[in-house]
Amino acid sequence: MTKKIGIRREDKAFELRTPIVPADVQALMKKFDFAFVVEPSEQRTFTEAAYTNIGASVGSLKECPVIFGIKEIPKEVFEPGKVYLFFAHVIKGQSYNMEMLQQMLDVGATLIDYERIVEVDSGRRLVFFGNWAGYAGMAETLRGLGERLKVQEIAPNPFAVLQSTYEYGGMDELQAAIMAVGERIKDEGFASELAPLCVGFIGYGNTSRGAQTIFDLLPHKTVSPQELAGLPSDNHLLYKVVFREENTVRPKDPSTTFELQHYYNHGKALYESNFFQYLSHLTVLMNCIYWTDEYPRMVTKTELKQLWEQTGGNPRLKIVGDISCDVEGAIEFTVDCTKPDKPTFVFDPIRGAMQLGIKGRGVVVMAVDNLPTELPREASTSFSETLRQFIPSIVKADYTVPFENLDLPSEVKKAVIVYQGKLTPEYEYLKKYL
Repeated sequence: MTKKIGIRREDKAFELRTPIVPADVQALMKKFDFAFVVEPSEQRTFTEAAYTNIGASVGSLKECPVIFGIKEIPKEVFEPGKVYLFFAHVIKGQSYNMEMLQQMLDVGATLIDYERIVEVDSGRRLVFFGNWAGYAGMAETLRGLGERLKVQEIAPNPFAVLQSTYEYGGMDELQAAIMAVGERIKDEGFASELAPLCVGFIGYGNTSRGAQTIFDLLPHKTVSPQELAGLPSDNHLLYKVVFREENTVRPKDPSTTFELQHYYNHGKALYESNFFQYLSHLTVLMNCIYWTDEYPRMVTKTELKQLWEQTGGNPRLKIVGDISCDVEGAIEFTVDCTKPDKPTFVFDPIRGAMQLGIKGRGVVVMAVDNLPTELPREASTSFSETLRQFIPSIVKADYTVPFENLDLPSEVKKAVIVYQGKLTPEYEYLKKYL
């Protein structure tokens, strides 16, 4: 019997991505007895014709037992017995998605969360957009820097020519634009009062590597955290520093030494942030880490206020690119998420409040929570390539059997958060958040 697979339209404004691109739909249909149904969408980066031309149909997903999406799905959509795959954003007990999770339990649906499809031994994510978030996040942050410098009338300002990332025609155009900024830095430099202009990256995973790929197109020198205090003032060169856990946290007990696994095991119970010492040396801070409340914050609102007061309201820090975008998380003054067409807000450390845009007292924060959609075709294609290998087993599985008998690859089974309307054993801790 032909298996019907649904591809959802995205409900979120400006969400242009798709989980399975037409080329992969065609390959799967050719190899397996699958039929794809694509829900109509006016904003998807791939047109409906691109799907129908290769044999997929466009219409309702009512007859599709397995449905693939990208972002959170409205709670009214879920149907009993169906399997939904998307980025659920529930594993930290995120309050804004608990009603959605409860509804999945109530109707008896099954949830497979892309974020939890990982290598069983290492925990390395196998299906992700992280690098694309890094590409777009770095570009948007550099643009935000240019906009902020314009408002502050600081010149020369080579970053001022950058457009919104989604206005470029993909990675090639984006990279060419960043390289053009690099040439201007070499030729004209930037305002001498900004030198040394240092960009710090917290983290070194997929997201950070993506952000660094864009940054590395600019003339720069890589330095260690320990070198930050003594950098020369060269206004034709940027500095890059990557912070690892041993730089950002320290044991609360000064008689002990940092040990990575020990930190992972004990988090903020035995460790505290050690990051504030670097903050005064950074012009741009990129937050690229996965964070939960079990770990110390990197920068608190209180510390930002302290930095503000120490510098007489004129810190070196101009903008924070919070690619991870955990609201009041590792960067506590990321108090809200933003959208691609309005990517920044200014956080006032004195009032403890934000103002959307680029103007006002405080530090600019870029906190777009769906950055890969700014490079939608390439990001979707890359994501689909990583997901494709798991689609046959996901679609062919029998979701009527008890969970212990569910035949899925171990990497995917680990990502089943809700099964037949019940939290699976690994995720029963979420009950306390519901």
